Amino acid sequence: MRREHKDDYQAWLWGEVLLIGLLGASLALFVAYPNLRNTYALPHVRLVLDTAVMLAAGIVAVLAGIRFSVDGRRLDLLLCGGFTATAATTLAFAIAPVLGNEPLHRTEAWAGIGGKLFAMTLIAAAPFSKRRTSGRGRPLGEMLVAVAIVLTLSWSVAHQAGTSLPPLTDSAGDQPFLLMGSLAALALLSLIAMVGFGLRFRSRGNDLDRWLCLGATLALFAELHYVFTPLLSSRFVSQGDFLRVLSSSVLLVGVWRAIRYAEFGRAVAEERARVAREIHDGLAQYLFAVSTHASMLESGATDPAKTLAQLKDAAAAAQQEARFAVLALSSAGGSAPFDSALRRYVDFLTADGLLEVDLEIQNGIRLAPDEQIEVFRIVQEGLANARKHAGAGRAVVEIAERAGERFVTVVDDGSGFDEEEIAAGQGLKNMRARAASIGGGFRLVSAPGRGTALEVVLRA
Repeated sequence: MRREHKDDYQAWLWGEVLLIGLLGASLALFVAYPNLRNTYALPHVRLVLDTAVMLAAGIVAVLAGIRFSVDGRRLDLLLCGGFTATAATTLAFAIAPVLGNEPLHRTEAWAGIGGKLFAMTLIAAAPFSKRRTSGRGRPLGEMLVAVAIVLTLSWSVAHQAGTSLPPLTDSAGDQPFLLMGSLAALALLSLIAMVGFGLRFRSRGNDLDRWLCLGATLALFAELHYVFTPLLSSRFVSQGDFLRVLSSSVLLVGVWRAIRYAEFGRAVAEERARVAREIHDGLAQYLFAVSTHASMLESGATDPAKTLAQLKDAAAAAQQEARFAVLALSSAGGSAPFDSALRRYVDFLTADGLLEVDLEIQNGIRLAPDEQIEVFRIVQEGLANARKHAGAGRAVVEIAERAGERFVTVVDDGSGFDEEEIAAGQGLKNMRARAASIGGGFRLVSAPGRGTALEVVLRA
């Protein structure tokens, strides 16, 4: 385990232990003092809570399905099936039957419990699945069909059982033993899921795993509260319901972070491809020039002194281009902190004394991962233009926040350009596209002999 991941895991583990301790203490008070086991007759609030749980489960199911279609991991297949079953169970057996202000009937109530057991079984099995499947669309379709079949069977069994199942009414009293056993089974499955995702986070360091573990922890204590709640009904709300919604909220946060990381990964892949093209167009040309001049020098076809000088210039340019390429790859991979990567680039760019750059980065300014990549490349392209094309001797780069907006400016004292002539240039198009990809506004002001100023505005 790498040092950074080890520290991250230990910090998360202590937080998880503290959370379990706090939830365990509150559960102990809940069990020890019966007067704390209150239920509240709030049918509309219960409907809202069930809807929130359904939406959260549906979003997680969609994300897991997309991840499975890309990676083919059984983990994502089981998560997709489990959260699909959760969303479908909540919709079919908890929300739809009570939309007309009707009470939840015995058949739907017990079918919902069966659907939850099936869903939680899939989720609990997910972290222990390590294989990949060869197909993509077919296994996913089969899983969704299996979910539909199991939920239909659950409703059919509850319907056939009829009055032999204990009633779940709106009157106070002790829970039936079968219901208590089902809730205890759900709690056990939540515990298994919590341990499984915790172990996965320890071994793999996947950010989504720790959020799934946190969600399973809250779901575990929600089910334990349900076990000791004297009333379980579609018209009443208890402490377990709020823990259940909190668990769904945590899952949504994990999903949002996973989506952001996926977007960052896509940006990294695109940036690496772009850097590879630049290496081919830049470094490869310099190396070709080195090879050509070396061949000319070897054959004696030209003046040796002149050819040697050209060979030296091409080799120096290739060396500088290689340094820029290595730095660009490190920033494109997200492995170098933004500030240090940008300062290193400026150091490399100004090492020969041809261009002086003042770099000002405001303390505490925050840039998202995808914003860091695009801002780095915009600054890099702006400074490269100032050095190669404008013949600038000095440039100022500022990254700051003012009046709720973040600004990135690059100003140089070069020869400047005619804005109408460069409006169709590929470099300007690239910078505009990069600014637009992160929701920023782009503006460039230049005139012959008066330098160039470009500005990117990002909302805070």
